[in-house]
Amino acid sequence: MTKTTGLNHYVKYGLILLLSISLILLTQGIKLLKYGGGAPINSTAIMGLFTLWLFSMIGIFITDIIKKANIPVLRSFPILGWVSITSLVMCLIFDFFVTAIQAVDFLSITTPILTFAGISVADRLVDLRKTSWKVAIVAVFVFIGTYLASALLAQFGLMISGN
Repeated sequence: MTKTTGLNHYVKYGLILLLSISLILLTQGIKLLKYGGGAPINSTAIMGLFTLWLFSMIGIFITDIIKKANIPVLRSFPILGWVSITSLVMCLIFDFFVTAIQAVDFLSITTPILTFAGISVADRLVDLRKTSWKVAIVAVFVFIGTYLASALLAQFGLMISGN
């Protein structure tokens, strides 16, 4: 199986991201129709969705540039990390991006963003197959430990607040 290169690579990711943005818009519209609340779909929300698309494409472009570098730490850095850094820097520099992204309903974003995170991690599934079955046991204990620690911390917080 050949890896997509060149312009086709960016078109592929651009269309996947466009699908994600369409799903965000659909989810936000359904939420407005069903519950009548939430962020309205207006030109600012559309600009916010375009901004999210742009930041994602910049993150993909940076990933491709960095993969050509000879710095192993940066070469293995995931696309989602570059998208996050791009978003953070651009939102710190320009208030317009913050305003535009705020117009998009947060809960409408979560599913497509998690899908994008899954896509960025999916390239590493071959490496996961090479690890031992013992990793699954460790993962189960980590998940249980995280859940128990969160529950204990929440209980502690409730006890302190008197509930």
